[in-house]
Amino acid sequence: MNLSTIAREIRVCTRCNLHKGRQRTVPGEGPSWARVMLVGEAPGREEDIHGRPFVGRSGRMLDEILKKAGLGRDDLFITSVVKCRPPKNRVPRRSEWETCIQAHLRRQIDVIDPTIICLLGGVATKALLGKYRLSEQRGRVFRRERRSFFPTYHPAGAGRNRSWYRAFSEDMDKLHSLAQSK
Repeated sequence: MNLSTIAREIRVCTRCNLHKGRQRTVPGEGPSWARVMLVGEAPGREEDIHGRPFVGRSGRMLDEILKKAGLGRDDLFITSVVKCRPPKNRVPRRSEWETCIQAHLRRQIDVIDPTIICLLGGVATKALLGKYRLSEQRGRVFRRERRSFFPTYHPAGAGRNRSWYRAFSEDMDKLHSLAQSK
């Protein structure tokens, strides 16, 4: 099993209803040897058009903060809990993310075997950790199933809230340190 095989399977996936409205799937991108994996919520409009994760406004902000923290996008694997854009950018339903995590994301994680998985936002945190209050969980490392998870704010939310922006930026600095220390 490799990332290319999983991406091909994602491109033809019809396991949930999200496939009906997609232009393109967004399997994720980055090297199979990435020490850090970023997992967001779902593709947005720009991602659906281009088939790449975090290419819209929040992606530009993410790139800026990653660069400031000393993290290169080319060294990370970036994906989301669902691989197709939900209609009207709604929050993915539990059944959708459970299906996509089981069918695709868990296998991506197994292939990459990252040192740390950074969960971007409440949906990713809830989907992979079962935690509900991101504000109480962000910036901390959690161990689950032999993996280290690091929840933080989603770049889109950080772009709308200055205190979240500062916290997100600090979390990316911490993520860089965590990735270097393991």
